[in-house]
Amino acid sequence: MTSVTETPHSEADRSAPDPFVVWVRGDMDLDHSARLRALIRTAVARAPRGAEIILDLQNSSFCDSTGLNELLSGRRRALESGHPLTLAAPSHQMVRMLEITRSIGLFGLCPAVPQEPPAGAARG
Repeated sequence: MTSVTETPHSEADRSAPDPFVVWVRGDMDLDHSARLRALIRTAVARAPRGAEIILDLQNSSFCDSTGLNELLSGRRRALESGHPLTLAAPSHQMVRMLEITRSIGLFGLCPAVPQEPPAGAARG
């Protein structure tokens, strides 16, 4: 379902820690919620102090209420540990769900992370 790896910030922002990127593949639903929860927890634990955690969703096209709850719980956990959580390349359906639930303002949103995970990155 996902891969976890770190990618560097742009050259212009050397003072900030590198972001920690989690590439999400597949659905974020009841069947995959435990895996999503574990991967967000791993990212929070492994990310450098103060680093932004980015969930790249370009290869995930579906999210149900269970997936959204995992994202919201993960956001809270990340913030409590000093990490902002950003959603990269959310699908139209994902953005619409965030709008309907009035949770869109809780997440940073950005385009897809341009770098694919390195060959040795864990894949789920």
